[in-house]
Amino acid sequence: MNKKNPHTGGSAAGIRWNLGDYYTSPDDPAVEKDLKKTLHLALAFEKNYKGIFDRKPEVTGAVLARIVKDYEEILALRDRPYVYAYLLFSGNTQEPAYGRMLQMMQQRSTEISKHLIFMNLEWCAIDEKKAQNLVNDKQVALWKHFLQALRRYKPHLLSEPEEKIVDELENTGSVAFIRLFDEMLGAARFTVQTKGKTREISEEEALSRLYDSDRETRKAAAKGLTEGFNKLLKPLTFIFNNLVQYHSTQDRLRKYVNPMANRNLSNEINGKAVDALLKTCDENNGLVARYYRLKARLLGLKTLYDYDRYAPISGDLPTCTWKEAREMVGASYRSFSPELGGIVDDFFSKHWIDAELRPGKRSGAFCAGGTPDVHPYIQMNYNGHLRDVSTLAHELGHGVHQSLSNKQGYLQADTPLTLAETASVFGEMLTFQRLMETQKDPRVKLALICSKIEDVFATVFRQACMTRFEQKVHQARRKEGELTPETIAGFWMEANQAMFGNSVKLTESYGCWWSYIGHFIRSPFYCYAYSFGELLVLSLYALYRKEGKDFVPKYIELLSAGGTDSPEALARKMGLDISKPSFWKQGMGLIAGMVEEAETLAAGLKPSKKK
Repeated sequence: MNKKNPHTGGSAAGIRWNLGDYYTSPDDPAVEKDLKKTLHLALAFEKNYKGIFDRKPEVTGAVLARIVKDYEEILALRDRPYVYAYLLFSGNTQEPAYGRMLQMMQQRSTEISKHLIFMNLEWCAIDEKKAQNLVNDKQVALWKHFLQALRRYKPHLLSEPEEKIVDELENTGSVAFIRLFDEMLGAARFTVQTKGKTREISEEEALSRLYDSDRETRKAAAKGLTEGFNKLLKPLTFIFNNLVQYHSTQDRLRKYVNPMANRNLSNEINGKAVDALLKTCDENNGLVARYYRLKARLLGLKTLYDYDRYAPISGDLPTCTWKEAREMVGASYRSFSPELGGIVDDFFSKHWIDAELRPGKRSGAFCAGGTPDVHPYIQMNYNGHLRDVSTLAHELGHGVHQSLSNKQGYLQADTPLTLAETASVFGEMLTFQRLMETQKDPRVKLALICSKIEDVFATVFRQACMTRFEQKVHQARRKEGELTPETIAGFWMEANQAMFGNSVKLTESYGCWWSYIGHFIRSPFYCYAYSFGELLVLSLYALYRKEGKDFVPKYIELLSAGGTDSPEALARKMGLDISKPSFWKQGMGLIAGMVEEAETLAAGLKPSKKK
């Protein structure tokens, strides 16, 4: 690691993924071949199985197993070309050919899907006794949870013709607005002035400057971002309003009782448990204020503004080249488990990661699980900061999780969002502990733990804050109609101020900063799953510290299970009861312990002068 090297962000130049395990190029004949084969299989599936639950002789466990196996094969093959197109587009949102291909893959996928819609509807239509007899048949055991989970949607399904219409209209409805959002922010440039120089930079680069040790650099970055967001605010507000209304329409048609009900159902968690989680976060916002008051003292600032939140405690906080990050994260996983370390090594050596900074690339980071016959791929934007090392560890956690769960097949490899962040956040913890163990300087150790606390706050409290914001927006949209940018800004400021209390002064211009957050657009009410995942991982990590190597096989078993059981049941196998409010309070206690550790370290250092 380097003490301070401004060039470490460029160290990932040339780190691009090789998508050849999907197809050799957008023109690969195999793309069209797979699409035609999938449509042929879907037509045969519809011909063979439509109405089968009403036929004589009655469907047996063996027949149902064959139906689900065929269904799984078709879905996996259908999604192969789409995932490839999505990855191409994410790597360069400004390439028209990739945008066209993505749109075409969505249309072809819809054409295939309309021949499969009957399957879910007819399975949910049979009576409960018959369904239970079938799922309890040993020949269906592999897909038992999938089939049971499908039936939970029974009250919310439309007729087959209606489902086909909804599915087809999405390509020019919600899906189109999401793509527009991605293209607008992918193309956006932000004018930032620092040290007398003016530069046009990407959103990702501008956001990274909020972590700079120089206050004027942070302030200039915040100003540039605000001006850039404001230029796009009218169309971004229009997009957001339309997608919130789309969500409301879906809820009305499908009889969901509130805006979060659909997400809770897909997460396999009841509304009361989510309410308990959010309430626990609200009740512990004082931890956030307590920490940021400490941070203001450490920085020597009388007032901490929104652009100061991510300022490093030490100006000498190390930076990392891509090579150093690769070694550190790889070693962290290998020391925990050679098996997981081997999976991580494959991501690097086989070019499954795209990390370089380049124009047009989607901002942020993600891990795309894809289809079980192909490994996951990771995209991120590596700037050389320690938080980028944490992001790398996070996304590799997703990659490890998806690699292990692929054996469950396409229908059950994925977990609900409530467990989807388990391996990613756990990977961050492993890397953080390794970082802490290598440091001797108390100032650097304090800076590291403060950085980790801020990561935890961003994952727990900020995600709960964003969920509260979404609740206000969705409720107001249903009561008042289309919302103005000013109204949305008011909700944003209110939710954030509740989290920070009087510890951070939010500038008026911060009101538009909701507008770049993709989860509000792509996945409404996704955010609380991060809070859930972080608190779960804190408990898991405490268990690991207690049990040592005995914990490892149980943890690998948890990840390998994928979506074969409910989050509550899988957590119970680890000895954790997530149904109790006390579980969330236990996680908060661990966070409080981290804040206390920072306070203790800080007490031994000479305070900075007030600025």
